[in-house]
Amino acid sequence: MELEEKVASLPVEPGVYLFKDVLDNIIYVGKAQSLRHRVKSYFLSRAAADAKTGSLVREIADLAYIVVDNEKEALALENNLIKQHKPRFNVLLRDDKTYPYIKFTAFEKFPRVYVTRRLKKDGSIYFGPYFPASLAHRLAHFIHKRFLVPSCTVDLTRAHPRACLQYYIKRCLGPCVPGLVADERYGEAARDVKLFLEGRRHDLVSSLEERMAKASDEERYEEAATYRDLIRTLEEIEEKQKIAAAAGDDTDVLAYYAEPPQVAVNLFHLRGGRVMDRRDFYWEELEEFEPAEFLTSLLKQLYLEADYLPRLIHVPMEFEDRELLEDILSERSRRKVEIVTPQRGQKRALLELVEKNAKHSFEQRFRVLKPPSKAIAEALESALSLPETPRRIESFDISHMQGSDTVASMVVWEDGRMKKSDYRKFIIQHESGNDDFLSMREAVERRYRRLQEEQKPLPSLILIDGGIGQLHAAAAALERLEIINQPVASIAKKEEIIYVLGQESEPIRLERHSPILHLIQQIRDETHRFAVTFHRQRRTARHLHSELTEIPGVGERTAQKLLRKFGSLANLRSASVEQLAAVVTRAQAQRVYEHLHGAPAGSLSRNR
Repeated sequence: MELEEKVASLPVEPGVYLFKDVLDNIIYVGKAQSLRHRVKSYFLSRAAADAKTGSLVREIADLAYIVVDNEKEALALENNLIKQHKPRFNVLLRDDKTYPYIKFTAFEKFPRVYVTRRLKKDGSIYFGPYFPASLAHRLAHFIHKRFLVPSCTVDLTRAHPRACLQYYIKRCLGPCVPGLVADERYGEAARDVKLFLEGRRHDLVSSLEERMAKASDEERYEEAATYRDLIRTLEEIEEKQKIAAAAGDDTDVLAYYAEPPQVAVNLFHLRGGRVMDRRDFYWEELEEFEPAEFLTSLLKQLYLEADYLPRLIHVPMEFEDRELLEDILSERSRRKVEIVTPQRGQKRALLELVEKNAKHSFEQRFRVLKPPSKAIAEALESALSLPETPRRIESFDISHMQGSDTVASMVVWEDGRMKKSDYRKFIIQHESGNDDFLSMREAVERRYRRLQEEQKPLPSLILIDGGIGQLHAAAAALERLEIINQPVASIAKKEEIIYVLGQESEPIRLERHSPILHLIQQIRDETHRFAVTFHRQRRTARHLHSELTEIPGVGERTAQKLLRKFGSLANLRSASVEQLAAVVTRAQAQRVYEHLHGAPAGSLSRNR
C-alpha cells in the first residue's frame, strides 16, 4: 500500500503514530487525538513548508500506528516509545540525573538502610528524594556511625559464625551473629532511624534524652555520653537534613535559553520554599527549535515516569498538552499537580532568575568552557596517558542479531572531526557469530594486517566499544600481528568507564560534562550507529535476496543487480515495470513486479 493510501486509511481514533525511513528506522513518534487528521496535517503544503516538518516529511518512507482508548494513554505510550527508540526527529532528554532515596527495610526482622534510585513495592519505606544527591549518602553514613544500623547484603535469616569488619569498627550492631545484640536493642536503634528519617526530630530527641537520663542515674556514664553526643549531632545537622515531603508547596521551576542548534535548560528544585538543587540539560545539534514542542517533549520525559512529583511546576510559556499532562501527573501522585506560567510577583521573578541561570549555563557550556578540538585532544592525551596528542582515532564496534549477520564497523576521527571517507565495514567470517570477543578480534586483526601490508601508519589510538573483554580481544589481535606499544582503550556501555590497555586496574571515570568524555562518546556512538546501520542493511538485503531468488527466472546475479540498483524492498515495490526493465530483462521485470504486487502489472494499473 502506498504511503498516501496508508494515511487516508488511518482511523480517526486516538493513538500513536511512528514515521519510518527507507531503512525501516523509526525517525519520529507522535500522539494524536485523531490519527488520520494529525498525520494528514504533515503532508499539507503549508505544514511541509515549515523547515523541520519539511525535513521530516522528505524522509518518511512508511508509517505505523497504535490505537489506544484515549489521549492520556496515547501520551504515555508516546513517551515510552520515544525513550525506547530515540527517534532523531524527536526532542530527546539528555544528561538527565535521578536523585536518591533512602530505603528502610521495615519488613525485615533487623531493618537496614540503603541508598537507592529505584522505588519498589517490596514492603520497604522510602524517604526522599534528597537534594543534593550526596546528602543521601551522608545520611546513610551518619546512620551507620551513630545508630549502628547497616546497609549490608548479608542474609540475616541465618546465623553467621563471625561478624564482618563493620561490627569491629563500630558501624554495625552485628545482628548477623547470634548473641552480639539483643533483639530489643536492635529494635530500639531501628525505631530511632525511622524517627530520624521521618524528620520527627523532637520525638527522637525526647526519647534519647529519657534514655540518657536513665543511663546516667544507673551510672552507665559511657552510654549516657553516647546519647548526649547523638543529641548534639542531631541538632547540628538539622539544617542539612532536607527531605522532600509528599505534601507541601514543593515547586520545580524550568526555563531555557536557545541559540539553535544549541539549547541549555535549567531546572530548579524548591523544597519548603528554598532552592535545594538544580539540574542542567544541553542540546548541541537541535537544528529546528520550536519552543512549545520542545517544552512539551521535555516535560513529558521529565515527569511521566518520575518517582517524585512536585505540587507545582513553573514553565516559561503555555503549551498544547498542559491540561492533559496535569491530569496524568495528578493521577500518578494522587494529589493535584499544577503546571503554570507565572505572570507577576515573586513567582515570575523566580522564573526570570532561572531563565538568567539558563543563559549563564549556555554561555559556560558553549562559549567559555567548550575548548577547541586541539585542546580536547591534548586533554585526552593527558587523561589516557597516551604517548602523544592523538591526531587519528579508529573506533570499532560489533553488531548482530542473535549471532546472525554479524558485522563490524570502524569509524575514524581525525584532526577534530569524523572522517567518513575512511570508514570501513567488516562482514565477520567466523561461524560463531554470537561471540563478540572473537568477532572483535577478527575485525581488528583484518584491519591492521591490511595496514601492515600497505605499509601505512597506525592510528594514535584504537577505541573499542565495550568493556575489558572486548579490549583484550583487540589486544590479542594486535599481539598476533606483533604490533606492540599501540595505544588501545575501550569505553564500557552504561557506566561510561574507560579502560586503557595496560592500566585496566585503574579505570578512568570522567566527569559527565567533560569535553573529553563527550568526544569519546561521540566517536563511540557514531561507531555503533554505523555498525547497526550496516547490520540492518545486510539483514534486509539477505531477506530480500532470498525472496527475489524464489521468483522463477530470477537467479543470483539478477537479484544482486536489483539490490544494487534499488537497495530495499520499499524501493522495489514502488518501481514500475519500465524501471525494473532498465536493470534486468523485460520478462524478469514482469515476474518481479507481479511477485511483489501479487497481480499482473496491467490489472493494477486498470484498478487504479
